[in-house]
Amino acid sequence: MATTQNSASTQQAPNRRRALLASVFGTAIEWYDYALYGAAASVVIGPLFFAGAGESAASIASFATFAVGFVARPLGGVLIGHLGDRVGRRPAMLLSIILMGIATVGIGLLPTAQTWGVWSVGLLVLLRLIQGFGAGAELTGAMTLVAEFVEPKKRGLYTSLVLSTPPLGIALATVCFFLVSLAGDEVLLDWAWRIPFLISALLFIVAIYIRNKLEETPEYATAMASARANQKQAKLPIVQVFAGHWRRVVLGFLAITGHNATNYILAVFALSLMVSSGMERSQALLAVTLGSLVSVVLTPVGGWLADKFGASKVLAAGNISGLILAFPIFALLSTGEFLLGFFGIAVGYALVIPCTSGAQGAFLTELFPVSVRFSGIALARELNGAIVAGLSPLIAAALLQAGSGSIVPPASYLVLCCLSSAIAIFIGTRASSRTLY
Repeated sequence: MATTQNSASTQQAPNRRRALLASVFGTAIEWYDYALYGAAASVVIGPLFFAGAGESAASIASFATFAVGFVARPLGGVLIGHLGDRVGRRPAMLLSIILMGIATVGIGLLPTAQTWGVWSVGLLVLLRLIQGFGAGAELTGAMTLVAEFVEPKKRGLYTSLVLSTPPLGIALATVCFFLVSLAGDEVLLDWAWRIPFLISALLFIVAIYIRNKLEETPEYATAMASARANQKQAKLPIVQVFAGHWRRVVLGFLAITGHNATNYILAVFALSLMVSSGMERSQALLAVTLGSLVSVVLTPVGGWLADKFGASKVLAAGNISGLILAFPIFALLSTGEFLLGFFGIAVGYALVIPCTSGAQGAFLTELFPVSVRFSGIALARELNGAIVAGLSPLIAAALLQAGSGSIVPPASYLVLCCLSSAIAIFIGTRASSRTLY
């Protein structure tokens, strides 16, 4: 029996490596796109599309367009997740990457408000919605694909390799904006801001090629064969999620609230805060770039810890770290000093994100059965993305303005997000199987 299992594992090794490569590359591109728009929202979207609104209003409007992309994510997650559960993981992941590519390149080609006026703003919002729709299933599909190719006791480590790539995507995006910002504000706002968006066209061609070579996961193929034999696939996957697994969706949603708030405040809002505190744009972009790279290295450590001690414990520890460090991080970001700002970003990406990101894959994939896993994770993650991740930079900016520049209101918001996740994980994982499931 053991020999048979070892032989099967050996046969699946090439497919496992291919799935990991496809997932890591696609996830890096997804976060490159989202961080790219986040960096643009902090630096150029306001002046280019909302110049007549005043500096503060333009900043809030640009973050609002950033949040718009998250509105479409739950819908994309549900519909593409349905495709992933009903037809297969491979076609779902191909569709998500194609939609994201079209939208990102489209933003890079979009005329500004000076040329097309209100039409340019409308098209910007439309492209953000398409980008969000495609991204709604990207990371979920990547986590699911990898988790189903590896044995359960190694899910933490392998899914953390996928989840370590968002900071890499953030770093690539901020590097691109840092490089083009060196040309000066006039050139940046004239045409150079488009270059990072147009570069993604090449990345998507490579990603589509890799994903086209994927095979279905053994776990999914077995589950679907069993379902067909027993005629159990009559209900839509999303209907099954709501009917039998809604408590898992609630737990998954709350469990990643602290992660999403922390991640998007560090990746997006921190740029605006550091620049408004007196730091040069290029320095702020460099601080986020270097700080986020810390998480690329340390997130697999969080995944390894999740396999060793349990995903829920590591996820909770990350959120507790987040609520303790929220005020110190904001204080460092608001100094206007490059080294202190970089240290604030690095602290968040070294002590909070590796735990909340590294343990997230194992935690979420183990919440749902194979037949509804894609749909269930997508629903939990993308509802949270629309409500928490997409709105966090906007909420932080509004709270900072309402507090007349005080960091207390936005830092308190981050504390509440991390606290809600820690409490939900504590309660949810201790509920009886009958009550939770």
